[in-house]
Amino acid sequence: MGIYSNNIKPILQRKDILIRLIVINVSIFLILVVANVTKLFNVDITDLLVDYVAIPARLDLLAERFWTPLTYMFVHENFLHILFNMLMLYWFGQIFLSYFNPKSLGSLYILGGLAGAALFVLTFNTIPMFVQMNNAPMIGASASVMAIIFAAAFYRPDTEVVLFIFGRIKIIYIALVIFVLDFVGLTSTGNPGGHIAHIGGALMGYLYAKQYLKGKDITRWLNKVIDSVVNLFKPKSKEKMKVKYKKRENDYNYNQRKNTETEEIDRILDKLKASGYNSLSKEEKKRLFDASNK
Repeated sequence: MGIYSNNIKPILQRKDILIRLIVINVSIFLILVVANVTKLFNVDITDLLVDYVAIPARLDLLAERFWTPLTYMFVHENFLHILFNMLMLYWFGQIFLSYFNPKSLGSLYILGGLAGAALFVLTFNTIPMFVQMNNAPMIGASASVMAIIFAAAFYRPDTEVVLFIFGRIKIIYIALVIFVLDFVGLTSTGNPGGHIAHIGGALMGYLYAKQYLKGKDITRWLNKVIDSVVNLFKPKSKEKMKVKYKKRENDYNYNQRKNTETEEIDRILDKLKASGYNSLSKEEKKRLFDASNK
């Protein structure tokens, strides 16, 4: 109880979506590890659990297990698989959060996973090489992680990270190398479904970055859906609703306020042009984002 209350509980209580995603993935992995002990008694609960959360390629099974396009992206059986995915999620998630808000990260994680699932099901039911393998289900957060990697890489391709062997390298090159490796791996017999899902997630991340550069946030609708679901489980306040009447602005005050806002946006744009996006404070980034959506 001491370890839980002193170390685990504070992490779960944090409103950090990146940490929460990692905790969810690790928790499910540990549940499967514990369930694996049942094999000592010739009972295989692990495979039974995985069957009901992994996404099947077969359309008849998918129709029965319609929840699996969401559940599969949080499930791992292999230690190295979850270790690699969670490290990549944490590293590139931090970069993503330096440009975008936490809600978008959570929504893009889901959209990337759904894109990977859709491409997986589509190819395993249309391409002859894969049709004969469509009995194999798929699990893993790789497609979701790829979406976050590609969103960060194509939004700010000049961003650099330090790799132990190669030194400083632009994240766009890391993303492209991963994509090429997945494309080459499509004809392998080891994990073609995983490579296909990676490509689906990568395409979603690319689409997110390109649309965001045009002023469109494709995760906004999902953010609203998630907020609506979360609000259903929030306790309703018993306090009486207080009504405040806002004094109507006259034309002079309205024009003065608008001029002040315009001058502030112009100042932020000048700073952006001179020093780059990373030089902006969180408040300046928010004001610039809000102004672009008006």
